[in-house]
Amino acid sequence: MADLDELALALPQTTKELWDEERPAYKVHGKLYCFHRGRRPDAKDPETGERLSDVLMFRVADVGVKEIMVADDRGVFFTTPHFNGYPAVLVRIPDLERIDRDELEELVVEAWLTRAQKRVARAWLAEHGAEEHVSD
Repeated sequence: MADLDELALALPQTTKELWDEERPAYKVHGKLYCFHRGRRPDAKDPETGERLSDVLMFRVADVGVKEIMVADDRGVFFTTPHFNGYPAVLVRIPDLERIDRDELEELVVEAWLTRAQKRVARAWLAEHGAEEHVSD
């Protein structure tokens, strides 16, 4: 979670709010791109049936990207019926250890790009040598 916080807050115009004084939510221009969900009826522990309290939501570029990520054999990314048709993936906080920092950075940046203003995104991408990500 420290890596997530560092990576998200390094992106231009990102703000962090704490929901319920403990669950971080990352926004750019007031638009949410990653947050720690509260317990919801749609995300339950498969063994105990208890609502999960350790789930992060990341925006993704589109539903096609989401489907590819959810199909990953590692089982890190998942979704729930609540997110059917919505471009976002879910990750349990303990599963962050199963992805390396570079992959986490890519996940955070891609989520940020879905919500950042195009001019801000273009400037950041140009600075990092990846201008092709933002379309008109």
